[in-house]
Amino acid sequence: MVRPADGTADGRDDAPDPPPELLTEAAAAFGLLASSARLHIVWALAQGESDVSGLAERVGGALPAVSQHLTKLKLAGLVGSRREGRRMVYFVADPDVVTVVRLMVTQLASRAEASTAPGRRLRGTGA
Repeated sequence: MVRPADGTADGRDDAPDPPPELLTEAAAAFGLLASSARLHIVWALAQGESDVSGLAERVGGALPAVSQHLTKLKLAGLVGSRREGRRMVYFVADPDVVTVVRLMVTQLASRAEASTAPGRRLRGTGA
């Protein structure tokens, strides 16, 4: 049995539901991260600051597209920037977003690894 992160047997913590405005804000942040390109950018920036050229090279995107993604992330407050001479350097402005991204990617990687382990049955495949 997999236990919920909060340690309770059923995963409930009896906390009140968040207000609708907060859920809307969270949905918007998750919506921005629903793009694999933006998710990759946040992942890369979690490793260290970078300019748009370095990010484009790392994530394999065209410079204008990466720039547009950065603009959206910056407007949402997930990414920040500062000028260094003639170039703009980007960084993660909200470390909690990195925590969420790392948690999700790590969990998915663990599940993928477990599902391909020898002797492990795949769900729904009859294998």
